[in-house]
Amino acid sequence: MKVNADGDTGGSPPSTTATVTVAVAVKSTEGKGSQRAVKWAVEKLLAKAHRFVLIHVMPTITTIPTPSGESTLVDELEANVVKLYMEDKRAQCEEIFIPFKILCKRKNVETLVLEGNNPATVLLKYVNDSGIKSLVLGSYSPNYFSRKLKGSSVPSIILKHAPECCDVYVVSSNKLMTNSLNPLLATEGDLPTIDKQKSSASSASIDGVSHSRSSSLASSHLNFPAFVDGDSSNYVSLQHKLNQNLEDVTTGLETVKECHSSTYSEQLDIQDEVEKVRLELQTTLAMYNQTCEDLIHTRNKVQLFSSQYLEESRKVNAAKKREENLRKIAAEEKERHIEAEKEVETARKLLSEETYERQIAELKALQQSLEKKKTVDALLSSDHRYRRLTREEIEVATDYFCESKMIGEGAYGKVYKGHLDHTPVAIKVLCSDASEKKEEFLREVEVLSQLHHPHIVLLLGACPENGCLVYEYMENGSLEDCILEQNSKPFPWFSRLRILFEVACALAFLHNSKPEPIVHRDLKPGNILLDKNFVSKIGDVGLAKIISDVVPESVTEYRNSVLAGTLGYMDPEYQRTGTLRPKSDLYAFGIITLQLLAACRPNGLIMMFENAINSNSLVDILDKSVPDWPLTEAEELGRMALKCCNLRCRDRPDLETEVLPLLKRLAEFADMHSKVEENLIQAPNPYLCPIVQEVMEDPHIAADGFTYEHRAIKLWLTRHSVSPVTKQILQHKLVTPNRTLRLAIQEWRSQLTSFRPRS
Repeated sequence: MKVNADGDTGGSPPSTTATVTVAVAVKSTEGKGSQRAVKWAVEKLLAKAHRFVLIHVMPTITTIPTPSGESTLVDELEANVVKLYMEDKRAQCEEIFIPFKILCKRKNVETLVLEGNNPATVLLKYVNDSGIKSLVLGSYSPNYFSRKLKGSSVPSIILKHAPECCDVYVVSSNKLMTNSLNPLLATEGDLPTIDKQKSSASSASIDGVSHSRSSSLASSHLNFPAFVDGDSSNYVSLQHKLNQNLEDVTTGLETVKECHSSTYSEQLDIQDEVEKVRLELQTTLAMYNQTCEDLIHTRNKVQLFSSQYLEESRKVNAAKKREENLRKIAAEEKERHIEAEKEVETARKLLSEETYERQIAELKALQQSLEKKKTVDALLSSDHRYRRLTREEIEVATDYFCESKMIGEGAYGKVYKGHLDHTPVAIKVLCSDASEKKEEFLREVEVLSQLHHPHIVLLLGACPENGCLVYEYMENGSLEDCILEQNSKPFPWFSRLRILFEVACALAFLHNSKPEPIVHRDLKPGNILLDKNFVSKIGDVGLAKIISDVVPESVTEYRNSVLAGTLGYMDPEYQRTGTLRPKSDLYAFGIITLQLLAACRPNGLIMMFENAINSNSLVDILDKSVPDWPLTEAEELGRMALKCCNLRCRDRPDLETEVLPLLKRLAEFADMHSKVEENLIQAPNPYLCPIVQEVMEDPHIAADGFTYEHRAIKLWLTRHSVSPVTKQILQHKLVTPNRTLRLAIQEWRSQLTSFRPRS
């Protein structure tokens, strides 16, 4: 049990009246008083006790010593450190009970450790709280003066303040003091008993003298350690008090003589006793004076030695700290040195491994490059899908790359107009310092050599040595030149609708390529080229990518890939996630559609069309160079384009099932309108079909020598066997294409479109 400095205890609850509890307070194993008290309690009280408790009072722990010899307050330390120290102290206190347990010769002896700075207060508090029946204490005082100098002892305080319900027994070497009214214990023992409750005035004689001595000396309670630590004035005060005690003893003895009548012999005995006491006091005083002088001299030596010890201790501690710090520094430096050696060794190994791996990688790369070059050369030499050209042929075709022949320039290189076999061609030449474009060149050769579509630029040949690609020549440039250049000729709306349908057909062809779909990735007006008849074809497929694993539209997948394309036309989802899908081209197609309607740059087009359609002001943003826009079809086309420009691929329409049917219908509407305009303009008679009286699309020569529209003459021959013009019987029903007339009609139509006046 633990008790604080004020004596508060958290002990067990008070015992019932049926339980007799005997407690013995022990000080230490070296104290004879504690051993005497335990022996007496075992002989007199153990047999009648239900509980037998050994109690020890330990000082309250407020500080904890440190290895340097100093002390630290408990509040300044961690709780676990304080707990360990207190457990250690309590374990030491428990060892005090071991010899006393042996004296008890009883198994059920309880032990209790109380805590407090005043043992008397702590024991009284425990007596009051626990309700014990008997409390036994040991007392050891060698002589009369030692008792006087110590003042009020713990046993005397407990005898004075103990409750009446508790019998207190103080066992000394020659007497037993108690507050108990039970005479049995006083008669059973060998020790004389002093009963403080039943003392009478009749017991004078020597006991009265002893009591007078105790009373007179008790009034001069001295603190011996305080005297030793004090100055010389304490010595004079102490000597005065001792003289006063001597006078008090003499006066007390005389009073005894006057108050009690006795025989002459008894008076002589008293006088002898007084004389003995006086001599004893004088002798003791002389010894005490000498002892005080010795103590003062010793105190001075102790102070000197203490100061020297403190100084030496300080030096030793400082030296130990320096040594400890130096050891720590040396250990740290040693660890750093070992770690540095390990790092150097690791770096040396890594360097050698990396050097070896780099050499192996370089050899593998060189080998792969050589193998790839051989493979490419073999493929290019054996590929008959296009013509393999030499450097000399390219130089002759471009007049040795004459600047006057250059018709364009981009990141890839320069584009020249040339002639091969008397046929105009466009030659794209890779820049000499654009070695990283070699892969793009090979990709474009690979893609274009596999594609054959009327609306995809035809690859005529290639020169792998110089990185040159030869295309069919597109006389009317790009779609960007027609709609965004300020000085360009007017571009009718029905031609724009037809071009959109043609581009959509080409995209559908790319996306449905087998075995894997192809995504263009860089669809824009600058890459849509127009031939002399304004037929559109998609070009510049150098950034096209064959997708082997198409990610479903319902799944958002993030990939660490290098983005390719042109800002403004690049799919936002592709920019955000790096995932490429066929519908990524559909976003660029939507932007191109809006540009054909408004003839504007791509920035801000989506917001502009959304606001115009919602406010029914679409006519305000349409291209002003076209005066006869069909507003219903234009709005329908604009809504479809906005759907294609949705941020997520899953929200965009399907190209084949939704976009192409709409564009086909609009293209047919535009074609019908263009034919009406052509008929309104007087066409040359040879261009008109004799049967339907319309400008022919596919002219064919019949057996009578006249040229007819192919569909019209086929239908006529299924019903008739005579000429539609001469009405004579035809020799046969075979028809032959009139290619010359067809080219003439196409030329006339292109001129009609190019020179259509502005309204």
